[in-house]
Order: sequence, then structure tokens, then C-alpha cells
Amino acid sequence: MLNSVYIHIPFCEDICSYCDFCKFFYNEKLVDKYLDSLYEEVNTNYKGELIKTIYIGGGTPSSLNYNQLKKLLDITNIFNKDIIEFTVECNIENIDEDKIKLLSSYGVNRISIGIQTFNEKFLKYLNRKHTSIEVSNKINMIKKYINNINIDLIYAIKGETILDVENDIDEFLKLDINHISTYSLIIEPNTILNNLKEEYIDDELDYKMFNTICSKLKDNGYNHYEISNFAKEGYESKHNLVYWNNDNYYGFGLSASGYIDNIRYTNTRNINKYIKGEYIYEKEILSLNEIIENEFILGFRKIKGINILELKNKYNLDIYNIEFINKLLKDNKLIIKDNYISINSEYIYLSNEILLEFMGVEYDRFI
Repeated sequence: MLNSVYIHIPFCEDICSYCDFCKFFYNEKLVDKYLDSLYEEVNTNYKGELIKTIYIGGGTPSSLNYNQLKKLLDITNIFNKDIIEFTVECNIENIDEDKIKLLSSYGVNRISIGIQTFNEKFLKYLNRKHTSIEVSNKINMIKKYINNINIDLIYAIKGETILDVENDIDEFLKLDINHISTYSLIIEPNTILNNLKEEYIDDELDYKMFNTICSKLKDNGYNHYEISNFAKEGYESKHNLVYWNNDNYYGFGLSASGYIDNIRYTNTRNINKYIKGEYIYEKEILSLNEIIENEFILGFRKIKGINILELKNKYNLDIYNIEFINKLLKDNKLIIKDNYISINSEYIYLSNEILLEFMGVEYDRFI
């Protein structure tokens, strides 16, 4: 089913040292032109489906001024909506009470905030501009209007220790919010950190940090429901589960991707082309093998894993007929519980190595 929408806002007041998303420095006139083009893209390509989740990401959507943010939210009124989750990404330094009240008035019921760390030294390294005091004050303000809050946290930063990670988790817990996304720092091409030739920390230390995070959050009532995501009961991200369930969704805006009727498309990263209405950069019709591969690659990100009966009903695929899956089960790298097949928790940290087994397989010969 097609019930979800992602919208990309590629503007930021500052560029983080690790970020490889499509983004530009905020420019008022350029933002206005961009929003005009975004309206045309949505109005032209949306086909009237009932939309249940919306996610506006970036970039930094909250970098838009009040009137521009209202214009963006007006665009979402094009959708026929029965919203269960409406998320907007924000940064601490450019969100204020007027903007939060505006978001709430348009039905936004979830805020995702890029905190990344509470450590002043590492904030500087990542080129983040907020302070811990600002985080606490702004989150308390947001809670007056929107209770469902996520923060992003990055670990495995050069020079970071286990104690530093524990301190970051402790600071997160003090905020008393219901979702956290944690990511080991990746040094992507075309980022400031890559240009500085920064290197990764030791793998063993990275692994210990991952286990520390998992343990502390579990001990404090957070469910580890996806490789990088933890939530209190009932607060799992419904929009992101659309991706991990390999369901269909619209992607609108510069560089956005969508997946509709076995076609995966990606929009241009060229803002001049986008403003001229040349939205889509490429389309790919996925083969049955590619669709099933995605089902495994995305589905195994969920700690609960993949429903075996649903997989069989969708593709007439019996996992017990697939030799390498039986081998992974025998090796205890995959396990089966309550009709779900999943990666054994002992191997979650090594999940990428396991997922490589599922790539390039001719699944149609097992159907």
C-alpha cells in the first residue's frame, strides 16, 4: 500500500562535518523558489492516496523562517490525510516556540532533533552549534505541544571513550523522551571529515560502545526494535517502519527517493534543474529478485525480523528451501521465534556481514 510521504528540505544554517545529505546554505530567495517548485511537484505527482505518515527531513526544515515553514506545511494539505505520524526534523538552534506551535497546528505530532552528542568537544568536532542547556530548555518547550520526540546520537567519534558514550546516554535519559536513534560515525565521501582525512576508531572499541548503548537503554525501558533505533513501548517510528517493511512511499523534493509499484526513483540533486521542474533524475524497475533481496536487507534491520508466513504469501517463497539461509540458521546467526526469522542478537553488530549473503541471489529459482 502507498500511505507514506517523505519530503526533503535541503537548507541549513551550518554544514555539519559528517553530513553527506543533499544540502545548501540557507538563502531566503532560493528557499521561496524551492517551495514553489515543491508545490508543483507534489500537486502534479500525488495521486490521491490516503496518507498516514509524513516525514519532512533535510537538511534542516526548521531553518526556514516562520512564513516559509507555513508555506511548506500548506503544501502537505494537498494530501488526503488520515495521519498517525507526522514527523519534522529540527535543530535546537533554529527552533522556537512560534514554530513549534505552528507545526502542532498543522498536525505534526513527532519531532526529530539532531543532537549527536552532549560533549562540548565533540560538538565542535561535528560542527554542531547548540549547548546542553539549550537542548534541555528547547525540549521542555517542545513537550508543551508535541510529546513524541526523537533525538539522533552519534558515537565512535575520534577521541571518544566508553565513559563519554555513557555520559551521552545519561544526558539523553535525563531528557525523558521516548525515542533515540544512535549511529556509529561514518566518514562519507564529500564531507568535511573525509576532506580532513579523518580515520575511524578501533573496531573493538566501536563494538564495546554499541553494546554499552544497547545495555544502558534496555536497562532504562527502551526497546531495541531496529539496528540503530530504540523506543519506549508504542513509540517506534511508524514512518521508518514503512522503509524497513519494504512498503511503497512517495519521495518529494531535491534528492528524495520514492518506491511505487516496483519502481524506485530518485530526484535530481541539481537545485537549478529542480526549480525548473526537472524533478526525477533516474527510475529503476526492480526485478522480482531485487524486490525479494530488499525484503531481506531491509527486513533484517528490524530486531524482530521478518514474518515467515507473510513472506510466503507475498512471494510464494519458502525460506526453508534456500540453502544459505538454512546454513545461517544452523550456525545460529539467524534464529526463528514466533514465526519470525531474525538476526541473532549476538550478531546484530555484524549484521552487514550477514546481509551480504542475501545480495545477488537468484530467488526466483526457489519459488
